[in-house]
Amino acid sequence: MNGGVKIRELREIDEFKEVYRLFDDIWHPAPHNPPVTMELMIGFAHTGNYVAGAYDEGGTLVGASVGFRAAGRTLHSHVTGAVIGRGIGRALKSHQREWCLEQGLERITWTFDPLVRRNARFNLVKLGAMPEEYLEDFYGKMADAINEGDASDRLLAVWRLTDTAKPGEPPAAEALLSDEGGWPVAKEARGGTVLVGTPADVERLRREDPAAAAAWRLAVRGTLGRLMKAGRRVVGFTERGEYVVAHVN
Repeated sequence: MNGGVKIRELREIDEFKEVYRLFDDIWHPAPHNPPVTMELMIGFAHTGNYVAGAYDEGGTLVGASVGFRAAGRTLHSHVTGAVIGRGIGRALKSHQREWCLEQGLERITWTFDPLVRRNARFNLVKLGAMPEEYLEDFYGKMADAINEGDASDRLLAVWRLTDTAKPGEPPAAEALLSDEGGWPVAKEARGGTVLVGTPADVERLRREDPAAAAAWRLAVRGTLGRLMKAGRRVVGFTERGEYVVAHVN
């Protein structure tokens, strides 16, 4: 058991159907827009890639992850979905890490929405993965209940599995983008290290205040995206929900 669930690689069509239904329950995608098709899961599993499911004590599928091998001894984790609030995502990532090390792989990469604060905190703080590229509207229009109506900007997270160095205390920094009353407010920052804020709950904003959600998308793209494209590096994430961005040494 890993984190209260049993995680194993999946091989059978009925198992892939369970994953398909779980992802459908999580994302509620349009019929033509599933996070991953049955055919791809079958093909990935058959060719030595990563397709795994997490089962609770009653045998119910409560999480799954699908990834494929990429260049540079890397697994690209294409999609991971789990029941929220039970530590299943962390357990899946731990299993994925162990699997990669057994396979001689050194990195895991995946994409995540830079506006989703809880995912940023999980990736950067709990796992120690760091964003290495800002991808503007990476997937194009996404027709599902979570992403509908928003551009699909993503950060490429890189988890270096053989790097044992722990991130140090973030340097003193000034806020370049802050959350004020639910809206992004740009500020002038004179220091070399800056903070780029995020909305408290962008998924709620998309439902209740689409204009504010759209403003956050453009503001983060124009600050974090611009800084990363100019060669700055994300080195941490604060308790207040801000990316710490520094010059590359």
